[in-house]
Amino acid sequence: MSEHDTDLDFDFFNDDEPAPPRQPSEESTPGREQPPEQRRGSRRPPTGRPPVGMTPLLRLAGLIAFAILIVVLLVFWVSSCQDAGKKSSYKNYYDKVGVVANDSAQVGRELNDALTTQGIKFGELEQKLNGLAQREQQNVAALRSIHPPGPLRVQHQAALESLQFRVSGLRGLADGFTESARAPKNVTSNALKLLQPPASRLVTSDVVWSDLFQAPAQGNGGVLEREGITGVAVPGSRFIASTDYASSSYWEAILQRLQGAATSGGSTSGGLHGTGIVKTVALPANQELSESTENTVTATTDLGCAVTVEDTGDSQEVQIKVTLTIQQSPTPIVQTKTIDLINPGEQKPVVFRNLGQVQFATKTTVKVDVAPVPQEKNTDNNSKAYPVIFSLG
Repeated sequence: MSEHDTDLDFDFFNDDEPAPPRQPSEESTPGREQPPEQRRGSRRPPTGRPPVGMTPLLRLAGLIAFAILIVVLLVFWVSSCQDAGKKSSYKNYYDKVGVVANDSAQVGRELNDALTTQGIKFGELEQKLNGLAQREQQNVAALRSIHPPGPLRVQHQAALESLQFRVSGLRGLADGFTESARAPKNVTSNALKLLQPPASRLVTSDVVWSDLFQAPAQGNGGVLEREGITGVAVPGSRFIASTDYASSSYWEAILQRLQGAATSGGSTSGGLHGTGIVKTVALPANQELSESTENTVTATTDLGCAVTVEDTGDSQEVQIKVTLTIQQSPTPIVQTKTIDLINPGEQKPVVFRNLGQVQFATKTTVKVDVAPVPQEKNTDNNSKAYPVIFSLG
């Protein structure tokens, strides 16, 4: 082979780049036998290093794993944001409804105050009820302006119906009292035909709010549970003070009292009036106290007293003050409660709790006083005193 042929052969394999000098190795060492695997032209990869061509694959797998991790974290983050947004939506809705619900419940309390006001007359009561009806109509408008989350549309409509029952009930009572004032002799008929039906709407309003607004949202399997919403409370709204609103006898007694106020200068009716203490028991043991013997009462952390008061006359009485006094030095314990309304022959318990620190192993007196009602002549049973020693048990 000529020198020219050699140059052509070098250019073909090495693309004009000089060949690296050949280093001596164990393979070319004279007199040393090569291992069989080397003689066959194979080489064992160095220990601890990936085979040639595996490094790019490992890098690609790492990048894919990292990308999957990013996607998973992103999904969790988006889901968390969506859950937080959903919870905020429900909470904002119920916060707004709660404002309306509280004001509606306050209207109910003011209705009860009006019905149990000493000496109130028909015209005054009618005016008060019409004002409460207008205020409740404003609550209806306020609730209608609130937009519920989609799954609560049915419950929202039930809440609107509840408030509308209250508006119609208040207006019906106002009209009923107006008509009753024109026919004072038909007490029973007026109570049954004019007052009981609108009063029943007020009772219904509480049932609708509780059973069709609160329960379907917050009960087991309710909307909040299905939507995965926790920590959000559904507001209540109790309007009536007593389930006796649905009874015609309840309104009959009110009519009699109002007519008595109208015919006797605004005080009360001309029947027999009076109240009396039936018994007093120490709580929580329900230990009935005696006026004639010393009573040893265990003073637990939930110590209290329950006083049973009876309407001993034949007229309905309202706003009756009941006072409990534990006579101890230097400062006696005094609490006063009010019975809104009590009908003839009816007995009502008045419970006193959170009495404070009583003195132990010292004889004291627990005294109960019921304030006389207008025109009450016999007050002998309006006050009772019980000798008591409080012990730690």
